[in-house]
Amino acid sequence: MGENVQGTFVSEKISKIRWQHGNFTEAKNFLTGSWDNPINKITYWTFRTNYDEEPYPAVLSSYSFLGDVTELKFISKDFFVAASSLGSIRLLQIDEDTCTEFKEHMAWEFIHSFKTTDYASCTALSTFEQDIASVGEDGKLNLLTAAEKKPVRIIENADSCSIYCADFLKHNEVLTGNSRGHMKVWDLRNDRDVPATTFMLSDQVKTAATSITHHPTQRHIVIAGGDDGSLTVWDLRQNTYPMSQLNAHTKAVSEILFHQDRPDNLFTCSVNGELWHWNNAQSSKLKLDSTDMHWLNTISTNGKVNVTSLCAAMHKPINSIDINRSTLLFGCDNEAMDGSVSNNATIPGPTAAKSQVQFNPYTMLPYTPRYYELYKKRITLPVFEYRADFMRLLSQHQCIVLVGETGSGKTTQIPQWCVEYSRSIGTKGVACTQPRRVAAMSVAQRVSEEMDVALGQEVGYSIRFEDCSSPRTVLKYMTDGMLLREGMSDPMLDAYQVILLDEAHERTLATDLLMGVLKEVIKQRPDLKLVIMSATLDAGKFQQYFDNAPLMNVPGRTHPVEIFYTPEPERDYLEAAIRTVIQIQMCEEIPGDLLLFLTGQEEIEEACKRIKREMDNLGPEVGELKCIPLYSTLPPNLQQRIFEPAPPTKANGAIGRKVVVSTNIAETSLTIDGVVFVIDPGFAKQKVYNPRIRVESLLVSPISKASAQQRAGRAGRTRPGKCFRLYTEKAYKNEMQDNTYPEILRSNLGSVVLQLKKLGIDDLVHFDFMDPPAPETLMRALELLNYLAALDDDGNLTDLGAVMAEFPLDPQLAKMLIASCNHNCSNEILSITAMLSVLCEAE
Repeated sequence: MGENVQGTFVSEKISKIRWQHGNFTEAKNFLTGSWDNPINKITYWTFRTNYDEEPYPAVLSSYSFLGDVTELKFISKDFFVAASSLGSIRLLQIDEDTCTEFKEHMAWEFIHSFKTTDYASCTALSTFEQDIASVGEDGKLNLLTAAEKKPVRIIENADSCSIYCADFLKHNEVLTGNSRGHMKVWDLRNDRDVPATTFMLSDQVKTAATSITHHPTQRHIVIAGGDDGSLTVWDLRQNTYPMSQLNAHTKAVSEILFHQDRPDNLFTCSVNGELWHWNNAQSSKLKLDSTDMHWLNTISTNGKVNVTSLCAAMHKPINSIDINRSTLLFGCDNEAMDGSVSNNATIPGPTAAKSQVQFNPYTMLPYTPRYYELYKKRITLPVFEYRADFMRLLSQHQCIVLVGETGSGKTTQIPQWCVEYSRSIGTKGVACTQPRRVAAMSVAQRVSEEMDVALGQEVGYSIRFEDCSSPRTVLKYMTDGMLLREGMSDPMLDAYQVILLDEAHERTLATDLLMGVLKEVIKQRPDLKLVIMSATLDAGKFQQYFDNAPLMNVPGRTHPVEIFYTPEPERDYLEAAIRTVIQIQMCEEIPGDLLLFLTGQEEIEEACKRIKREMDNLGPEVGELKCIPLYSTLPPNLQQRIFEPAPPTKANGAIGRKVVVSTNIAETSLTIDGVVFVIDPGFAKQKVYNPRIRVESLLVSPISKASAQQRAGRAGRTRPGKCFRLYTEKAYKNEMQDNTYPEILRSNLGSVVLQLKKLGIDDLVHFDFMDPPAPETLMRALELLNYLAALDDDGNLTDLGAVMAEFPLDPQLAKMLIASCNHNCSNEILSITAMLSVLCEAE
């Protein structure tokens, strides 16, 4: 092979490089993986020609990668697997239509780790069609298949030391090499986790096996590279000792490669920057007859091997090589991509090494131990194994409907994946709406910890009267009303790449308005992605509303829940609830916490006082019961008490428990681990508008069947649970509605019409409500706004109406507050307005 070396500066150290081989065509595209960067990448390249008809590599796309890229292997023309120094593996696809993006199909997270819970690098991969073998620093051998989300077999203690290389000899045989110079053949037909044969690289010095490869046509012939630079040749059919040993490089061998079409040619590279070509010096024509004795299979190789250096010493490690016919690619730690060509091509190259410090791409600082601690918990969430499916749907569709039970992880994980998608294509942010303020704040706090960033910087929240975000914010949690208000000043919501509507099943007034507005926005913004997330299985209506959007169903992590009903209706549900709490504490022998649903702050505080009084009267021998209230106006530091552990069990065996007394905020918005017993009186406060007297009020109303099912599901999060419904089974089946009545059908539409007018939507009659309000209700709202001078006689928004729309108030209160300036009574009216507005708080 003649020498023709060219280089390309790529500003990153390349750890692996692989040709994308075509079907009987000359390859021109290839992959590289980087290491030792704050953000590592898998980059997809192609060769193009310049004005002088000289080829040069050009980037088609890239994929951000957590950890160093330790291996890249194609399993088909467009599918490949990538290994990480964090012990994870991903199955990715190159989009054959655009060639500009990667699609993630599967992720095997942390399948290599030490018993101390620290991550272990996945050091090597080998593939045989759809089968994948992975080895790592933890001495583990994992067998995967592209069709399964979990390893099909794990050989936990394949080695007592790190395994550095692996090679599929046949579909049922894998060869591994470790840090002590041992090579082991694993017969996968054998259920016992013991190797069929063990080989030793060197009898004199223990040298690590850094790379192994087999002959393309004579698969029993294997060459192993050592960290002393040696090349050792084996015939696995005959001996457990090498046939010959070549004193090759002066430092560790990085990779070994046979030419697939002309296997009498061998290529090696080393960490001291050497790239060598080996072939048979006695043969003028390269022999391909597999029946001949290969030149490596000799007692002595003296005089039989010709070695050619393909480039001047790089003085930097060359970590990976790959050849396609006459073009060899290789890469180095000198942050350049180089190539050696025989005739008319150009080449790139990589590097293999390990970075023990991983950098956060958002802060450019090393990840903290807390990040890895939380990441190990995140990958156990039910939603996590659906990451590849979600990313594929997100890239292919503009709108997705996702159903996931409370506790599946959808609220914390899905938005983070949307941030990854958003950052891969631009600089716009991600918004995730919540129906309740407490959920927006608590989830933002949790996600900021998971992303290892400060709350209010890269991750923030926005609620009424408080904006905890900054220009650096890439993920913002907010109440649905706040996003609606942003839409008044930015109708196309251009600040966002992805918008998620969480807890859409609650059908709040703002959520219904947002769905109607966003349905119009996505028609005008093809780049905007919309994700509708619900905790109930009644998602068909959302799908139909959004033009048959694809549905993704994520099952929760639930256990069986035993349901108990009262034989007769309870006259005083508060008294019955307190009595049930005391009975559970006294009589139930299994440990577990309690969750009691009540309707509002006053009831909750009264219940907590009475429960404490009852427990004090029972004496010191009874297990301690800690009572924790939860409602939306509770200060955030007190809301965090729900995550405190239960009191310990006493010496006499009396079980300590905590009881969380909550509004319906704990139905879906928050997940409280440890709850085994749920007490459901069957009531909640609902906002109801009386059009006759034009007054909104909060009424204690029966809940729906869907809400009752959500409440019962809270008992089965960690173990089998019990739900005590303080109403009869007949009432549940015959009297309760299937779903909560949408708020838009029981609200004053004056503020709705005003907001829609402010958003630029004039044709209210044809506005696409999911559940259209009655025409007479809409007309009454238009008449009211015209009477208040917010709309003119033609139904257009007046200047006064535009100002009124900026106030988060009922139109009458907004008009009263504005008019007070003309009557010198602003302070008094402000106080009155504030007092009247308090009544509108739902929890």
